Amino acid sequence: MNDRETCNHSEVTDFILVGFRVHPELHILLFLLFLLVYAMILLGNVGMMVIITTDPRLSTPMYFFLGNLSFIDLFYSSVIAPKAMINFWSESKSISYAGCVTQLFLFALFIVTEGFLLAVMAYDRFIAICNPLLYTVQMSTRLCVQLVAGSYFCGCISSVLQTSMTFTLSFCASRAIDHFYCDTRPLQRLSCSDLFIRRMVSFTLSGLIILPTIIVIIVSYLYIVSTVLKIPSTEGRKKVFSTCSSHLGVVSVLYGAVFFMYLTPDTYPELSKVASLCYTLVTPMLNPLIYSLRNKDVKEALNKLLEKKSTILRL
Repeated sequence: MNDRETCNHSEVTDFILVGFRVHPELHILLFLLFLLVYAMILLGNVGMMVIITTDPRLSTPMYFFLGNLSFIDLFYSSVIAPKAMINFWSESKSISYAGCVTQLFLFALFIVTEGFLLAVMAYDRFIAICNPLLYTVQMSTRLCVQLVAGSYFCGCISSVLQTSMTFTLSFCASRAIDHFYCDTRPLQRLSCSDLFIRRMVSFTLSGLIILPTIIVIIVSYLYIVSTVLKIPSTEGRKKVFSTCSSHLGVVSVLYGAVFFMYLTPDTYPELSKVASLCYTLVTPMLNPLIYSLRNKDVKEALNKLLEKKSTILRL
């Protein structure tokens, strides 16, 4: 391979985001779809944060974690969606080298942080249901802040490792990333470096992130189910399961999409893009809906806020 066919990563100035391989006529439809979903993400997650911060009744650990979940969903979808929408209209579809590094770093940071935060939320439900008398003592404000900060710290460490491993690769002549954002696997396809060690490190890192979070979630819910089955009242059992069902729905959507993407062979990149859509846009859109539609406190707080707004407008 001669020097003209290969370029070192330090010489790459930009990449091309291929996006979805569809007829140009469908780009307008995809743009409108992305715009609609992103608008719902903004409305839902900003609305959830406003409701949680303005209603005193929602000043509990569960809603503190839920507010952070909305913040994370809002930001990691914002890392992906605007650039993807611009590329539907752009002929070049280029993204700068620095932009690609930033996009991968921020996305990896927020998606890993969300995984740890969902585990923290499962632990919170475990304490609330299995040890209700000690809940306010065990889930103190200090511990809640530490758990959220720890989630961000783990996300940051993972993101630094993942980004540095990806962008120390030597990229070959092609700059076309077969995806709608900068992600590790599509970038690795452009590399002419030996990927064995990097893939092993990446696999190990994924295991260190996914396994502990899933174990915490599963163990927490095993204890929750065991406790709930001991409740003699059917109404009491329904109430507890209703509290947990929202969290389980969010976990199922996120981890289902992640597993589907990483289990999809590289020979089917279009399937990977569809799976990526699920956790980059669909999950952040659904999370506020799941929590608002199935949570009585959130619905009451929303109604109270709307009534207050309508009263102000009448004045």
